[in-house]
Amino acid sequence: MDIERLRRAFPARRIDYYPAIDSTMRAAVGLEPGSVVLADRQTAGQGRHGRRWHSEPASGIYCSIVLKPAPALTLALGLATADAIKRATGIVCDLRWPNDVMLAGKKVAGILVRNAIAGIGINVNHTSFPAELASDATSLRLHTGAPVSSTGILLHLLPAIDAS
Repeated sequence: MDIERLRRAFPARRIDYYPAIDSTMRAAVGLEPGSVVLADRQTAGQGRHGRRWHSEPASGIYCSIVLKPAPALTLALGLATADAIKRATGIVCDLRWPNDVMLAGKKVAGILVRNAIAGIGINVNHTSFPAELASDATSLRLHTGAPVSSTGILLHLLPAIDAS
């Protein structure tokens, strides 16, 4: 992930980056709307219902974005995530209500919104998953057979979220 390129592309936005962190959502608490927290690895990332989010180091997008509260925020973020993946890679994903982005029937991204902080995890360049997730999860790389640019997805994701 090219953090400096992202900061140049979004100079008015605070972008905090951590090589490793427990949870990007926890780090985003108290930041101003528009702030983004990114990590190459999360040690305690969460999905819906408190489930653990598998955050393989340097393989995915693990981010939290501080938003202004709005109705239907989770759905809007799911649509923005699917749109960013399509624009960056050409891959068309589906949504499974309320917060899963699906690719070929498997989860490729998840959205978690708490206190107007959106946690978005996208399985970008994972080459495998733990046994308990292998039948339910996939990555963009596994789908295409080639590496995918996390930076490219984020360059589309942040404006898509701003527009939603």
